[in-house]
Amino acid sequence: MSLDEKFIPLRTAFYEIIGNFFKQLAGLFGYPSNPGMPTITDFPSNVYVRSQFLDNLPIHRTFWPPIQRPETWFEMIFGPAPKVDAVPRYIYESKDEGFYNFYIENYKNIYFLPDWLSEFIQVRLHLCLDITILETIREVLFVGLMVYSQIVILRIALSWFIYINPYTFPWCYLAAAVDWTEDVLQGIVPAILGVNITGSVFLGILGVVADSLNHLVFTMPFLPSEGEETKLLINEQMKDVLVFHYLPILWYRYPVPNEIREFWYKERPDILDYMQKAYKDLDIQFLPDSIIRELNQQKLTTELFIDQNSSPNFLIESISTEMLSQSNQEFFNFILNYFEKLL
Repeated sequence: MSLDEKFIPLRTAFYEIIGNFFKQLAGLFGYPSNPGMPTITDFPSNVYVRSQFLDNLPIHRTFWPPIQRPETWFEMIFGPAPKVDAVPRYIYESKDEGFYNFYIENYKNIYFLPDWLSEFIQVRLHLCLDITILETIREVLFVGLMVYSQIVILRIALSWFIYINPYTFPWCYLAAAVDWTEDVLQGIVPAILGVNITGSVFLGILGVVADSLNHLVFTMPFLPSEGEETKLLINEQMKDVLVFHYLPILWYRYPVPNEIREFWYKERPDILDYMQKAYKDLDIQFLPDSIIRELNQQKLTTELFIDQNSSPNFLIESISTEMLSQSNQEFFNFILNYFEKLL
């Protein structure tokens, strides 16, 4: 019989003594007849359903150190560089929903920019469709946090070597880069058994901030609040997703960026045709500014002709061949339609 088995009866007797003591103590307050304080059971059904839905969502998992998949000789020797493991966006086109739709898998730990910040970036900074700059900033910030965390780890390790003076060259640069965190956190984080743990706490904060960048999702050209929760069949599995589709609300509140309209007009007339037909009742300008100025100028010219000549047929005959040769076919059709309305 082992020593642990000899103490089993003693442990059981101790548990029974403590259990009987608490039962007698609770009996003074009416146990077991007294049910205690009433519990709140009448939660609103919509709040409860929403809470259950969020609890059942999966978690976007990331790994640190990253999975070892070297692609170069440098990565094979020194290990792969830290990279952002972002939530992928799946872009799709549809005849009913348009050309700028995408969806992401819905996780309980994903983050979005506030609507006001997303609107400011798109409207003021003109970062609408091409979010390469935002992704680059996130990548640089993530790598910077990872590099700085390694510096903090080196500073913590250096403090354990008492024969190294961290305030001499070249270690003084390392101390200057990290020791300011102790000045900030030393009055907040207490020492444990005489050991200063501010460096470890700051290292944990860096890890949380860096990991949150993996779960940050950019929703341009949509606002984060425009996402619709639904389910899609992905890889033969039904998954919860957030879908961003149809017309972005910012393209209704503000003019569509001119470079996008130029792209539609010159390279993707199919998108321009879809926008004009699908949202013709919303009074949104989809033609580029240069075409609008040209049409306004030609419209003004025709109005002058109308003032000078009362016969619309004479106006059609008076348009010079040179003007028609310099105008595109769409403008010519516009002029003809304009005259037909006047007739």
